[in-house]
Amino acid sequence: MSATAQASVELIDLMPEHIPHAHRLSVQENWPHRPEDWAHLLELGKGRGAVLDGQLVGTANFVPYGDAAGTCNMIIVDPSMRGIGLGRRLMQAALDAAGDRECRLIATDAGRPLYEKLGFAVTGMITQYNGTAVKMDAPGSAEKAVPDDLDALAALDLEAIGMNRRSLLALLLREGDVWVRRHGSVLEGFVVLRKFGRGMLIGPLVARDDAIAQGLLRDGIARSAGGFLRFDLTAAGDGLAAIATEAGLKRISTGLAMTRPGAAPLRRTGPAKVYALASQALC
Repeated sequence: MSATAQASVELIDLMPEHIPHAHRLSVQENWPHRPEDWAHLLELGKGRGAVLDGQLVGTANFVPYGDAAGTCNMIIVDPSMRGIGLGRRLMQAALDAAGDRECRLIATDAGRPLYEKLGFAVTGMITQYNGTAVKMDAPGSAEKAVPDDLDALAALDLEAIGMNRRSLLALLLREGDVWVRRHGSVLEGFVVLRKFGRGMLIGPLVARDDAIAQGLLRDGIARSAGGFLRFDLTAAGDGLAAIATEAGLKRISTGLAMTRPGAAPLRRTGPAKVYALASQALC
């Protein structure tokens, strides 16, 4: 494909009517996202699409978390359009939507060079586990969150990650089951279990210490026994790998957590940590 063809490519805002075409592109990449998962991403973020001769040939999305940070995701270029700089053009569209926010993403080794040229640096490793979960014992001390818990969930998440993901947590309360652990009236951790891709996904998993995180992961797995399950552990979650093995899940792949600094540096405000991602797109 020539550079002349790239000049003919139009960038448009992705709208709900584009989801079937965007889904086709992610299926080509063997990504697990359902049309419903695409709809959630576009609800939370600003998607851009590349169109040539009326056909969608590329996508990029940026999900803002408040005014300070967000994630770049769903950077896809149709195989017929590769090698002419369209991936960089789409990525730049996502960065334009980000403005001066800090940007985070999960990259493959193949995508790393482009992201580094755009100012991203590797900050950690993500490890994906999936498979059919076997029955396992759970502490049973988690309780289901209700909409009135949103403020407490957002505050604990902010403590753990340093960015305001209230909009994401509101969506997860609506679309999934959020399970929490409390010490008295104080929220000590939470885990989300929701439909995603081929089955169910556990994440985000946020907790104030490793023991709470371990209990919440067991709770999530116990509620998913017999079905396909996935979660993506952060470096903080490395100690949970044995639970994944106990549940019959396999270590499938790794990804690179990358960050481009923004105008205002983000800082965790307490001991809580993110042990498992909301997803690799939502981080």
